[in-house]
Amino acid sequence: MDFKERFVSIYKQYIHRPGSEKLLEFLLSAHCDFFEAPASTRFHGAYPGGLVEHSLNVYDCLVDYLKRPRVKETYGLQCGEETMAIVALLHDLCKINCYKKGFRNVKDANGKWQQVPSYDYEDTIPYGHGEKSVYIITGYMRLTREEAFAIRYHMGFSGNEEPRNVGASFEMFPLSFALSTADMEATYFLEGKK
Repeated sequence: MDFKERFVSIYKQYIHRPGSEKLLEFLLSAHCDFFEAPASTRFHGAYPGGLVEHSLNVYDCLVDYLKRPRVKETYGLQCGEETMAIVALLHDLCKINCYKKGFRNVKDANGKWQQVPSYDYEDTIPYGHGEKSVYIITGYMRLTREEAFAIRYHMGFSGNEEPRNVGASFEMFPLSFALSTADMEATYFLEGKK
């Protein structure tokens, strides 16, 4: 099963709220590059299909994190399958239709300049990162407050967020911290340059 098939399978298995079918229809349409897009311009998942692969990696990391006895028993964090699938699979919808193929100059092993394929980032809806994902999703289906905050602050303290807001989100909605942890685990330990 490839990444696209696995994504669609998990989505259909767990996400059933009103509007979810239309969102999946959009993701699969010719108007959306979600399944072909990279996850970044030069770093993690900077290759075709990197975005869907990253989304699945975050899903796997989040599911594993939420199974930990300490998370359940000490932190009291309980999360339904639908919520896990929504926040992990859809947290980076802000990246759809933003990456354009291009070239950049790099030196080879002999110090000679050469052009290599790369991606340029062109955002036609400059609404921020996490908040843009929330905006896109809620155009199709409702999110719970906890889901919206988790997606909004999934970059944690590594983004350009007001630190007090990130901390407040983590305290008020522990799923925010869990998703941020899963995102960082996927980004730094499972992915990278290919």
